[in-house]
Amino acid sequence: MAKKTSQKSRRSTKHVSFKGRMVMIGFGSIGQGVLPLILRHIGIKPSQITIIADEMRGGEAEARRFGITFIEKRLTRSNYRQMLAGRLGKGDFLVNLSVEVASTALVELCQEAGALYIDTCIEPWPGGYTDPSLSVSRRSNYALRDTMLKLKPRYRGGPTAVIAHGANPGLVSHFAKQALVNLARDTGLKAAVPTTREGWGKLARRLGVKVIHIAERDTQVSPRPKEVGEFVNTWSIDGFVSEGGQPAEMGWGTHEKALPADGRRHAFGCDAAIYLNRPGLLTRVRTWTPIEGPFHGFIITHNESISMADYFTLRDGKKVVYRPTVHYAYHPCDQAIMSMHEIAGKNLRQQKRQRLIVDEIVSGRDELGVLLMGHKKGAYWYGSQLDIHETRRLAPYNNATSIQVCAPVLSGIVWALENPERGLVEADEMDFARNLEICMPYLGPVVGKYSDWTPLKDRGVLFPEDIDKTDPWQFRNFRVS
Repeated sequence: MAKKTSQKSRRSTKHVSFKGRMVMIGFGSIGQGVLPLILRHIGIKPSQITIIADEMRGGEAEARRFGITFIEKRLTRSNYRQMLAGRLGKGDFLVNLSVEVASTALVELCQEAGALYIDTCIEPWPGGYTDPSLSVSRRSNYALRDTMLKLKPRYRGGPTAVIAHGANPGLVSHFAKQALVNLARDTGLKAAVPTTREGWGKLARRLGVKVIHIAERDTQVSPRPKEVGEFVNTWSIDGFVSEGGQPAEMGWGTHEKALPADGRRHAFGCDAAIYLNRPGLLTRVRTWTPIEGPFHGFIITHNESISMADYFTLRDGKKVVYRPTVHYAYHPCDQAIMSMHEIAGKNLRQQKRQRLIVDEIVSGRDELGVLLMGHKKGAYWYGSQLDIHETRRLAPYNNATSIQVCAPVLSGIVWALENPERGLVEADEMDFARNLEICMPYLGPVVGKYSDWTPLKDRGVLFPEDIDKTDPWQFRNFRVS
């Protein structure tokens, strides 16, 4: 009972006061879900907040009920500076929850204005995901991240810009650090909690971690069936389809013996990741979570697949001596799976109608965590097992998926306000303990579970498979739907 009381108390804590102006770009599922958390946990008046969104998809009445200015306008390459001029200055905050508005352009504008910034992923301008004149490599999250990281030296010590900090990317980087700390404790490895990037890489290497899956299973369900010509999902449909149409990507570990048949390295950047010559929406991989057990997840590209692999990399001079393989392994809600099958049959042309399910969900949970494999205890999953019923007790305008994004958006804003002159920062570089402290009251059960599961378990029983059983962590478990 004491724990529940403590969590309830923390759900009313004012973490920080903010006197400047806050501009939120985009007001879809995440914007609508995070707004009540901002008002609950940050000392800010509704009159300080302006929302700019290109079209109404719900939430306008709630925003205006709070007394928040709402501007219905699409930001473009030609108008974004004009639209934000006079609305952002020194000490103000831009919360970017939009799609197809270039994150790098907004970061540069904020640095020039002296404003703080946060987003949940690195977005390009329209066409950045789908322009056939761009190479597959240039349509990747690796390329988007590389472009963003080139701004870091220019703005070192400038206003804090938190890059790619939602559930994943974002929260899962903090889960991974806590999982490493837990694993060290449970295996009897005497090691202080690292305080440097090199220290975290050394800890992961000492523990023998070879692979990190961001393993997620969404079982939320609506009683209304998906209709033909409709995409149904529990979070941003535009965002999901955009990511799914990018190449499958993963951080590529030093233990891996060879690239997959269609695997490619990039000719630029940090070289911490590879891509496959196929979309993530059509690429499945075997993974595991405690409640679901083994399942097929889709390798939807995400920033954390690259940033985490890069962050944990150890070098001896120019030689890379340790790096884990890292990638997303995602099974969305079943109605989204049906939507994906339909869109795949139409060569990734998105359906004209969308249905974001929130209030109509009747059951299910989002089980989101990190699965660390290769260490002496086999596999260890650490993460959130939040169901829809608890979600509705925690915060309005959310389902179990969106609140797992909204909580780290809130924690990223708080952290930036507490650390206002850090320049461009990725989740892996932030204080994991502080961010988890803020997020935990909204994540439901957060658990760590060990398993003897591997991608080879029960393989080849009914039908022979081409598997090198001396190398259980290699990626001969890719499948095209």
